[in-house]
Amino acid sequence: MSDVVLKAGVMGWPVEHSLSPRLHGYWLERAHIKGSYLPLAVVPNDLSNALKSLKENGYRGVNLTVPHKEAAMAIVDDIDDIARRVGAINTVVVCEDGSLEGRNTDAYGFSQNLLSAQFQHQDRPAVILGAGGAARAAIVALMDLGVPEIRILNRTEDKAQNLAREFGSRLSAYALSNVDALKDASLLVNATSLGLKGQPPLEIFLGTLPVGALVTDMVYAPLMTDLLKRAAARGNKVVDGLGMLLHQARPAFKAFYGVDPEVTPSLRSYVLEGT
Repeated sequence: MSDVVLKAGVMGWPVEHSLSPRLHGYWLERAHIKGSYLPLAVVPNDLSNALKSLKENGYRGVNLTVPHKEAAMAIVDDIDDIARRVGAINTVVVCEDGSLEGRNTDAYGFSQNLLSAQFQHQDRPAVILGAGGAARAAIVALMDLGVPEIRILNRTEDKAQNLAREFGSRLSAYALSNVDALKDASLLVNATSLGLKGQPPLEIFLGTLPVGALVTDMVYAPLMTDLLKRAAARGNKVVDGLGMLLHQARPAFKAFYGVDPEVTPSLRSYVLEGT
């Protein structure tokens, strides 16, 4: 058996809150892989040096979290199609020749979380609240799932209009207060930070949303946000954001360690114990 320890990690600033080391550590142990996955605190000004020294420090790759996902686009040598469309990198793979490939698995994680809840768009629109990086990952995922129309609602309507122009005719832009845009939706996505622990709750009227629509939040702390509680109380099926975190980690783990892991109820329970 090889004595080589396969090294990977997550870079962020701060990074102590990340659940990724716990998540990847679970898979490493169950797959009996001699590997490590470390939290790597990297200030923004040091990101380029930190990424370019991965090879010499023995890393197979890293995941990226706030605030590095966009900045890494200008540092890596190659960028995959999904990352280019999303405009952000959350996985950096060190290739055999030492070059760095930037990937994005957030869109995959988002779509897999929806599909695990049997989401079907039924040729009806999806509504995304927010116009930042999380919204971009959701847009790419929903376009690839074949959703016919995506409505972006944002406090600053100009930002929503910019996304609609960039991603094309399937997108339309509205003010966050325009609840008529929810009327025939199959899906409502909160891609804002509202509702996150320490942030104000998301205040949106759900009375116009069909009861058959699925409601999901991209944050997972708290697991059941005020939005999800209100949606569940009126009969909507809800999906929390933890599943996205678990599913987006799968392609990264396979790239780093060569094994495709499973997202299971026991994994979910174990990761939740770390929150």
